[in-house]
Amino acid sequence: MTTMTATPSGSPTRMSLPARIGLHALLLSFSTLMLAPFGVMVLVSLIPNAAFLARDFSPSNFSLDNYFRTFAVAPFGRYYFNSIVVSVSVTTLQILIASLAAFAFARLRFRGREAIFLFYLATLMIPFPVTLIPNFLIIKNLGWYDTYLALIVPGLFSVFSTFLLRQYYRGIPLDFDEAARMDGASSLRIWWQIIVPLSGPVLATLAIFVFQGVWNDFLWPLVVTTSEQMRTIPVGLAAFVGQYSTAWDLLMAGSVIALLPVLVIYVIGQKWFVQGIALSGMGGR
Repeated sequence: MTTMTATPSGSPTRMSLPARIGLHALLLSFSTLMLAPFGVMVLVSLIPNAAFLARDFSPSNFSLDNYFRTFAVAPFGRYYFNSIVVSVSVTTLQILIASLAAFAFARLRFRGREAIFLFYLATLMIPFPVTLIPNFLIIKNLGWYDTYLALIVPGLFSVFSTFLLRQYYRGIPLDFDEAARMDGASSLRIWWQIIVPLSGPVLATLAIFVFQGVWNDFLWPLVVTTSEQMRTIPVGLAAFVGQYSTAWDLLMAGSVIALLPVLVIYVIGQKWFVQGIALSGMGGR
């Protein structure tokens, strides 16, 4: 039994059954290695900390008590609410702003368009720690310290998001724009009624990337917040790590709870995510 595969030149080659089995075994091995940390995280979240330290994994120790204790020991519900508000706000507004900017760079003709875009791309080479202190001083002088504005506003514009959308928009034929303009449509209407409806896959891909990045961000929320009421989940999880000991059971239970929204969003948008990776050029074509 043989299987057809494609070579880099495009010509098909035959893969024998032993080779196919070996390839699948290799892929399963790597998949197991990737999933092993998540399995350990779930395992530790279901047993008491003392049992984990004693390596006592008897069935009698397994329970869901750690998940309830996570909300009792720390205001984890507030952390969760803050993370949802910040992640949804940044994701929605960043995609809106990046989409408008990408439309201008990809579909509108104006002097200096390419130079301005190259200037934006150059900012990707500046590491985030370099801008951390200036951004913090701006937030503090504006009176936004320890507020939602400090957590949301700095993340509203992304050069990467603009670049990704621009690459996708450039693949849409300009004939659509010209036909719409002949009917009297403005640039804003063309963006909203033509470009956005055709950009579902790439917008879904970008939404997953942005939401995951904001949801897991630790450093910026740590710097611009100080009260329990404004902490997000990554900062809140650090409360379970002490100087001399770590509540591994609560830390892992909180990590599992924190993982669920990203997992749900990916499962819902998985089909569009795969299409967006391929159509936006991120799949290595």
